[in-house]
Amino acid sequence: MDGFKRLAPDDSDMEKTPSGTAVGVDDPYAHVNRCDHCTDEGRCRFAVEQGDRDPEFADRLSRAGFRCPVVGTLDEEGLTGPWEWSDCPHFRCRDHDRECARCGLEEVRLAHDDERPLLEEHHLSYADGGPETDTGTHEITVYLCRWCHAKIHDSWARITDDANPDPEAIAEREGRRSREQAELGFESAAERYDRDDEERGDDRDGD
Repeated sequence: MDGFKRLAPDDSDMEKTPSGTAVGVDDPYAHVNRCDHCTDEGRCRFAVEQGDRDPEFADRLSRAGFRCPVVGTLDEEGLTGPWEWSDCPHFRCRDHDRECARCGLEEVRLAHDDERPLLEEHHLSYADGGPETDTGTHEITVYLCRWCHAKIHDSWARITDDANPDPEAIAEREGRRSREQAELGFESAAERYDRDDEERGDDRDGD
């Protein structure tokens, strides 16, 4: 499915949030690999499973075997369908990769830990206020680390910048990894008792 991605257009104006801050990209759709409803076989899961919500849309796709009208045929490389992602009335793309889309920082979450996550969801467009299409608006999200997220909204930083993780971000991640390793190496009282009992038994056998 990597071949699904289109090349970004040459556009110098970044999209904005509803409050007017930049989202870090010129064209949100250029950062879409595939729609959340698109299967690995290039079929529209929405039309198959939720067709009752839009019977006209579902009927139209059913005549083509529920083939995604953006993906087209899988016999050719890339997106070969007659539609763009922006043409689809039910398009949605929420990134599920747990790493920063800008610097690559990976999330580290500890069980039963309520610390603030390293990564935050970042909207490239908004379902209720993003780029308007003939069919409405679309939601497109990626994950950014807290540090890149701040740089995107507080400056003209871009998601496509050749960026390394912020030193503070690395320190925070490594601190959590150290605590994670310490938790994995935790030995319960029962385990310590059994170990100590075995060691005492070995000492008596040696006598």
